[in-house]
Amino acid sequence: MAILPILTWPDRRLSRRCAEVAEITPEVAQLAADMLETMYAAPGRGLAGPQVGAMLRLFVMDTDWKDGPRAPKVVINPDILWMDDTRIEGPEGCLSLPGIIPQISRATAIRLRYTGLDGAEREELLHGFAAICAQHEFDHLDGIMTLNRLAPEARAIAEKQYYL
Repeated sequence: MAILPILTWPDRRLSRRCAEVAEITPEVAQLAADMLETMYAAPGRGLAGPQVGAMLRLFVMDTDWKDGPRAPKVVINPDILWMDDTRIEGPEGCLSLPGIIPQISRATAIRLRYTGLDGAEREELLHGFAAICAQHEFDHLDGIMTLNRLAPEARAIAEKQYYL
């Protein structure tokens, strides 16, 4: 396994939509393992392919590892099937925007369909922080950064902080 360099905004790759993973190959499995190692070392709770320059619809997450045992999840070709209408606004960090923690509004629960590393399709109902983390990483796969979710005034303030 290897710790990969994490791209930071405004790298243009972070603004591009990613391609589907056509086949789960040993290279894809190695990428997922490297992404998990990178995420834990950062230390983060989620990491998407484009954040390490891999323009594939793949992300990894482990929302509880800082408070308990590791439970890594590899999410390939995800689709959000449903989002709860109830939203929560809270601080949201991003490894590709170091030092910036804007307030972002997210659904409190989602239904996520994805393929696991074993090739099996899964469907999960995620709540709370797991739902927020999955939405954040899913955004990366479509080239959406947290800055894109802010009102123009809030974005201007966040960008100013980023460049200080």
